[in-house]
Amino acid sequence: MGDWKSVLKADPVDWLLEKDNPSVRYFTLSEALDKPETDLEVKDVKHEIMNTGAVPKILGKQRVGGYWETPEKFYTAKYKGTVWQLIILAELGADAKDERVRKACEFILENSQDPESGGFSAWVSARTGGGLHSGVIPCLTGNMTWSLIRLGYLEDPRVERAINWITTYQRFDDGVEHPPKGWPYDRAKSCFGKHSCHMGVVKSLKALAEIPVDKRSKDVTNTVEKGVEYLLIHHIYKRSHDLSRVSKPGWFRFGFPLMYQTDVLESLGILTKLGYRDRRMQEAVDMVTSKQDEMGRWMLESTFNGRFQTNIEQKGIPSKWITLNALKVLKRFYG
Repeated sequence: MGDWKSVLKADPVDWLLEKDNPSVRYFTLSEALDKPETDLEVKDVKHEIMNTGAVPKILGKQRVGGYWETPEKFYTAKYKGTVWQLIILAELGADAKDERVRKACEFILENSQDPESGGFSAWVSARTGGGLHSGVIPCLTGNMTWSLIRLGYLEDPRVERAINWITTYQRFDDGVEHPPKGWPYDRAKSCFGKHSCHMGVVKSLKALAEIPVDKRSKDVTNTVEKGVEYLLIHHIYKRSHDLSRVSKPGWFRFGFPLMYQTDVLESLGILTKLGYRDRRMQEAVDMVTSKQDEMGRWMLESTFNGRFQTNIEQKGIPSKWITLNALKVLKRFYG
């Protein structure tokens, strides 16, 4: 496993393997310890995800039509609507073959995806059905594309169209005097202003990173390279035109699960998943390393608990999810 553990104050793996959180245990076995999916322990704990913890609680609140809360508020019911449950289920490793999970995926594809462009919209079109064309936004498109890929839809033509939206429309501008004109750029300035929305970049890159290397088209590969360079010129969390300044201090507060927001740990997770170990990542990696406690654990510093269908972890105490994600970054960067 290399010498990456030398940057840890202690080894938290046994703690992550405790049976109270089957999702963390599964990803620790498969991604931190590199056990194959055919391993009996991995198979058993993968099955347990659907029976213990947050996943069955979330699915237990799903409505017959495959949605949560009300059908039309799949996005605007933050963070209890269907969009947000799909992200969480994908993060927790829910079984893609489960009928309830499939229903949720189909609901989002039928109600949020814009049939004209393939992007995902925050609203359903009352006139034509499907996602409202004028409501397509980058972070939502990235999040839904990532979630659907994680939940078994990579080969689905509808997800292929969503990937094409990202490679066609997602911008990686670092501040331009004259941003592009036309749809979708003539809309919300927070999404399509002179500087690309950082969250849109991160979530789009996260989606493309989930595509296996051998299944990435030339357009996907080119878009990944643009997205990576965008993050690197910002040294993950700085202002590219003045690297002495931090873009958003909130990115230093690690959270799980992240919704449309992001943080330093998520960005590093995407870059290292893509195989990058660039010197411009080093300060951010050092910052992650510095936040561990004496037992090699990381705290949950930001959460939407109380606004989810079920709470995930408690803020202000050691987090198995943050610790797992930090270990994966350090393993890929130093391993």
